[in-house]
Formats: sequence, C-alpha cells, structure tokens
Amino acid sequence: MDETDQGLLAEARDDEAEPVAGGGRLKRKAYERELHKLRVQLSHLQTWVRETGARIIVVFEGRDAAGKGGTIRAITERLSPRVFRVVALPAPSDREKTQLYLQRYLAHFPAAGEVVIFDRSWYNRAGVETVMGFCSEAERQRFFTLCPQFERVVTGSGIRLVKFWLEVGRQEQRRRFEARIHDPLRQWKLSPMDVESYRRWYAYSRARDAMLAATDTEDLPWHVVRSDDKRRARLNCIAHLLHLIPYEEREVEPVELPKRSKKDAYDDTLRNRRFVPELY
Repeated sequence: MDETDQGLLAEARDDEAEPVAGGGRLKRKAYERELHKLRVQLSHLQTWVRETGARIIVVFEGRDAAGKGGTIRAITERLSPRVFRVVALPAPSDREKTQLYLQRYLAHFPAAGEVVIFDRSWYNRAGVETVMGFCSEAERQRFFTLCPQFERVVTGSGIRLVKFWLEVGRQEQRRRFEARIHDPLRQWKLSPMDVESYRRWYAYSRARDAMLAATDTEDLPWHVVRSDDKRRARLNCIAHLLHLIPYEEREVEPVELPKRSKKDAYDDTLRNRRFVPELY
C-alpha cells in the first residue's frame, strides 16, 4: 500500500479509475494497476540480470522528503533481495572518516547478477556534507573533479550506472514534514538533520545546482524525477529505469509440485507447544 499522508487517506480509499496521464493526483486503483504492469517487467529484468551476470548500480538522491525511500520500496518490494540489494549507509564512523572518501561505498558494489540501489550515495559530499559544513570547499572541489573520472572507471569495468535525482517543491516538502510531525508512525523519519535541511532550502538548491553542473554529463547523466505526486513519480521512475536498461524478457520454466513422499510418514501435528495467542 502506498505511503500516503494523513490528508490523502480519503483519496487513497477512492477506487475510481483515473487516466495515468494528465493533471491531478493519481488515484490508488490506477496507480496499483500501472505499478503491477511495471513490476512484471521488473521481474523480467531480474531474471535477465541473474542469467546474464549483469552488474547494475542505481543511485537515488534528492531533497529530504522527496520520496526516495518509497520509490525504492516500490521497485524492490516484489523482487529478490539477493538480486536487488538496497544500501543505505549511516554516517561514517571515526575509522571510516580516515579512509579514502569512496572506499566505504566500493565495498557494496555489485557482483555478477546483482543490482545495487544506493539510498543516498557518494554524492553526500556534494549535498549534506557541503551544506552542513562537514567537508571543506577544497574537498568538495576535489570531489567534483574526481567523481566523473571515478564513475567512468566504474562503467568502464562493465557496471551500468543509473543516477536519479528526485525533485520536490518547497510547499510539498513542507506538507510532508508537517505530516511526519503529526503522525506517530512516521515521526522517526524526521531527524534533526531533516529539520535543518528545511531551514537551509536555498543552500541545498545551490549545492544541487553545483553538483549537477559538475557531474551531469552526456555519458553519465542525471535523470530528474518530479516527485510532488509520489505515485506518478514512482511510476515514471520505474518506467524510465526499465527504458534505460536493455534487458530481454526471459521464458520462465513452468514448475509442477511433485507428490509428497510418504516414506517415514507419521502424525506430525504439533502438540503441547507454546503457540502465540490467536487474538485476531
């Protein structure tokens, strides 16, 4: 089920079909219908990745509350975590701060037959680290110089790299933050860093613009997703991801369940054990 804000719960219950294209927020029934179609194609992509040994990295960046987590869940929810791995690294430890900046990300890169999705990535240096003063201007400029070179080394080794930036507007970000404040089930998503990012909107805008100017290249482009409407953003992002990867649909061998062997059969009913109370 889509992670809607409290103000949209009534709309989420409205099952009337709505065209996918056009203005207005996408109704739940139309969203789920289109998401199912895309997930079928994602399953074909998964089979292709596994059989061909492809290695893919998908980077998700964007402002706080832009919908990165929900989009990643929409992609991976029905796929194998052994093929589609999500990496969301915490703040670096004291030891990691002494390593090469990219070192801790390299440890999570894909092997054959894997897709690694980074929920924030090495681009932290161009975003939160810059805005919050966690890196120096010299370190940021060095990152801008080396990052395109590093990514070309990565893609030159045969790894396919896809970069998504989710762009949310000021008013929609505020609405989502306020919804988190009033929803006890999602208050954990509103960290002190998120609150500070809200205050520094224009500092983040400048950091975003500098990052795109330095790292949005013809061979390693950023794909920008408008995310004020979470449902449309998820569908558009998944459809574009499928468009960018030249996968082929694979025939799946039909499976038949065999007959259960009755060898060593016995009454295997559990008795006199600690069963969970059936409250529902």
